[in-house]
Amino acid sequence: MQYRTLGRTGVQVSSLALGAMNFGRIGRTTQDEATALVDAALEAGINLIDTADRYSGGESEEMVGKAIAGRRDDIVLATKASMPMSDERNHQGASRRWLVTALDDSLRRLGVDHVDLFQIHRWDPRTGDEETLSALTDLQRAGKIRYFGSSTFPAYRIVQAQWAARERHLSRYVTEQPGYSILQRGTETHVLPVTQEYGLGVLVWSPLASGWLTGAVREGRDITTNRSAFMPERFDTSLPHNRARLDAVERLAGVADEAGLTMIQLALGFVTAHPGVTSALIGPRTPEHLTAQLAAADTVLTADVLDAIDAIVPPGTDLAPHEKHDTPPALLDPSLRRR
Repeated sequence: MQYRTLGRTGVQVSSLALGAMNFGRIGRTTQDEATALVDAALEAGINLIDTADRYSGGESEEMVGKAIAGRRDDIVLATKASMPMSDERNHQGASRRWLVTALDDSLRRLGVDHVDLFQIHRWDPRTGDEETLSALTDLQRAGKIRYFGSSTFPAYRIVQAQWAARERHLSRYVTEQPGYSILQRGTETHVLPVTQEYGLGVLVWSPLASGWLTGAVREGRDITTNRSAFMPERFDTSLPHNRARLDAVERLAGVADEAGLTMIQLALGFVTAHPGVTSALIGPRTPEHLTAQLAAADTVLTADVLDAIDAIVPPGTDLAPHEKHDTPPALLDPSLRRR
């Protein structure tokens, strides 16, 4: 396992981190299965575990808490808030009112008195940066969080938040968690240059592109991944963007074979090769998934392999741009671009 410094914090984290989104009903994972995954990940050298209050309605946090009991101090523990947790309109967002409550709820579910990294799961356009940053700074001073970060923020919002922290003499976001994979490279265009400029640690999610890059999705095969069962439109190869993904996967499989790598090693080795990336979040659902993903822990792609990937999916290209989560709201909601 490789270890890298998380931004400018001085904290050392593994280049592969355990994402717990599949813990609970999303991944149909039991407590015993989740604990076994945590045990194996820690044994392999992973020291960062990332979850969120939103994952299975808090069940993921509860499972992580039970799995790490007795060894909390050996783990860099991260969670997230801001996504809706009920139909109540104020049980979401990045206001002081909600973040204080959401963090207390997360600490209770995790069974800990603090988290190392508390992240805003999505940018909240209804809440000003000062409101959010002042609340997070107070929670940090209270000892409930060590650091805080953002997740899937548009690049211009990352910049704005850094300036707001400086102007108001508040603590700043020290990490960003963007989506990034060989098939979705738009993050390279704006987000990664900004995070590098401001010295943010970067924890990338979906480096295996929701299963497209695991080797399970290939031409002529039925797609039977867990994700395809509840997101069928994302794997409908009659759609042009999915056809483009499948064509790219077939070409990438050839690159992997020639390099003597699995598709998973190629995919994870690609994202961790970027100098702006600290860790890639893996989200195994079974021990077999974890074993296959851990095989990429020390994968270093050669220049010719990286060049071959660039020739298939050019830098900065998203093969499914409509699936991005950091698109400015006005591009999605016509009422926000009309007078």
